[in-house]
Amino acid sequence: MTRTPVEVPAALAATQLKYNGEAGRAFITELPTRTADFLDRWNLRVDGPSMHGVTALVLPVVTTDNTPAALKLQLLDKESEGEARALHHWNGNHAVHLLDHDPTTGTMLLERLDHTRMLSTLPDAHEATLVIATLLSHLTSIPAPPGIRTLGDIAEGMLDQAPTALRTLPDPEARTLLTDCAATLREVAPDPGDRLLHWDLHDENVLAATRAPWLAIDPKPLSGDPGFDLWPALNTRFDADDIAWRFDAMTDVLSLDRERARAWTLARVLQNALWNIEDGDPVEETGLEMVRRLRNS
Repeated sequence: MTRTPVEVPAALAATQLKYNGEAGRAFITELPTRTADFLDRWNLRVDGPSMHGVTALVLPVVTTDNTPAALKLQLLDKESEGEARALHHWNGNHAVHLLDHDPTTGTMLLERLDHTRMLSTLPDAHEATLVIATLLSHLTSIPAPPGIRTLGDIAEGMLDQAPTALRTLPDPEARTLLTDCAATLREVAPDPGDRLLHWDLHDENVLAATRAPWLAIDPKPLSGDPGFDLWPALNTRFDADDIAWRFDAMTDVLSLDRERARAWTLARVLQNALWNIEDGDPVEETGLEMVRRLRNS
């Protein structure tokens, strides 16, 4: 079948090069061929303009039985390698359905949702927070399947990295706040949990659907404690004065132990800060403010 070559968006090419270097460049170079291969392999017809996020190209497609779907092509890495396994495990329960999957490349055929109706379009931040909390209460209610990255390994890596990295911070208050986060993480790290976490459930990773009001997309799955999943909803549409309300609402909906959830949320702030330090960027002030608000709440 003769197909019009798929054009790779310049913004996707730029972010792949920025975050993944030569591996990203190779992925972008090969992407038009890979796209054509999977359109043929799964007998798909492109049904509209392409979309993309930071790391993936998504094409609206139609299957041979006229079912609308979405073809997602991405660079397989440690964050995306468990995505299909998690979606298969959730089996459409509060998450997008996985229709087909190629484990070698990480390419997925997904249920098509309404990309024009992200949760971010909901004006009420409190309502959006409760939607995310409700989704997480279902998604994290089951144990992670074998082969998913573990929060225990990530916590161990953070605790190894933190002492040296935090000493480089010029701001003494930031050093103190993040050192406190590391100390809190050290207390809960021996019991990291085994639930299936989404890790990145913010209001642009929740889409409307015909079969459900809202469904989760784009997991970066982990096996761990659900408290580690709260940070995106606290950080989205950031409002320092609203942190306590959101944290209390989410821990209530998920029936979490408040102290453990706070510890894992502070660990998530530490994770982001360590990434900032590694990249030579300033530590985000929103994260530091979250620590100030939560440690005294």
